[in-house]
This record gives sequence, structure tokens and C-alpha cells, in this order.
Amino acid sequence: MRIVLVGPPGAGKGTQAHFIASHLAIPRISTGDIFRYNVTHNTELGAKAREYMERGDLVPDEVTVAMVRDRLAEDDAQAGFLLDGFPRNVPQAETLKKMLAEFDSRLTVVLELVVDEDEVVRRLSGRRTCRRCERVWHVLYDPPAQPGTCDDCGGELFQRDDDKEEVIRHRLEVYNTQTAPLIAFYADEGILVGIDATGPVEEVTSRALAALGPYLR
Repeated sequence: MRIVLVGPPGAGKGTQAHFIASHLAIPRISTGDIFRYNVTHNTELGAKAREYMERGDLVPDEVTVAMVRDRLAEDDAQAGFLLDGFPRNVPQAETLKKMLAEFDSRLTVVLELVVDEDEVVRRLSGRRTCRRCERVWHVLYDPPAQPGTCDDCGGELFQRDDDKEEVIRHRLEVYNTQTAPLIAFYADEGILVGIDATGPVEEVTSRALAALGPYLR
């Protein structure tokens, strides 16, 4: 299976990507992981990406696409893969389609994790990070015994700037602007499937695998 996973920040993409890929015995390919690998190993593409990152600029699509192309050409991705974090917009989706056609392949399905925006805000704005050990707690879903103090090391808990409500809502606006056309693109392709991504992790995974079931045949 060749799967693309999409969903807003806080939808649980990373967690679900791990479980789904493991269950289907296919590699989870995250653009974040690809970037880290290329930069850490100082590949030619990693060096190019670092130049932009050190200037505080966005890495151009052509560099990101080249990294993804190299990763999809590796042996473990030939029988299938799950893409997490790519494509992010319609031009990238069109490029991915052409790229796979060059490999005489195509996407099987695009799985959309659907979450209400207020739920995303609750999930992300409730996170608190320990200044000492960096463990992440949640004021509602995983609270420490003593508010503001890490159970593990006694460190002070704080709210990261990108977990503040106004920042989260801005990220959601950006996501909706970029991704609404992407969702429509894949719906027109006839390969979009959406699932409710609220509730316990195990329930969401079960819904995801049930939604993917017809495509396994």
C-alpha cells in the first residue's frame, strides 16, 4: 500500500502513522525524519537545506521533493510506504503523482484524520513541558500529581510559545489555507478517505485500519 496521511496539527498524525505503518509492515516516511537524516549526514541535499534553514528561510519545494524522491527509491519503500508530512499542497501532490508514475506506481489511498478545531486547541494548548527533563504532560489528559511540577524529576512545567491558543489557531488557519485544496485534489482523484480522529489512540487506529481494509484486497 502507498498511503499519504493528512490532518491538522494536533490530529495525532505521528502517532497514527507509527501504528498504521507497523501494522501494515511498510516504512513510515516522515519529511521531518528525511530532513534530519540529510542534514545530520551532510548529504548534498542536506547541505542545501541547511543553507536555507540557517538563514531562517523555508526550504524550497525542489529540495524537499528531491529528498522524498531519494527516499522513495530505497529498497524498503518498493512494496509500499506511508507518507507523513508530504505533500502539503497541491503542487507537491502533482509532483508526487508524476514522481510515482516514473516508478510505474501510484498512491493507493489518502487517509485524512478529521478533528474539530476546538479539540485541536484543547489538545495542544493543554500541553506542558518540563524545563529539566523535557517530558510533556497535559493539564487534562495526562496531568502531573502536583500542578506545574514534573512527577519524574521535579522540574518546572511551562507552556511552549507554539502551544499557546493564538499560535495554534494561526497554524490551523495556515493549514486550512494550504490543505483544503489538497483535500479537494485527492477527493477528485477518488482516493480520499476520512476518519474521525477523536477519542483514545487505540480507537482511532482501529478506525484507520478499518477504513484502509478495502484497499488491502
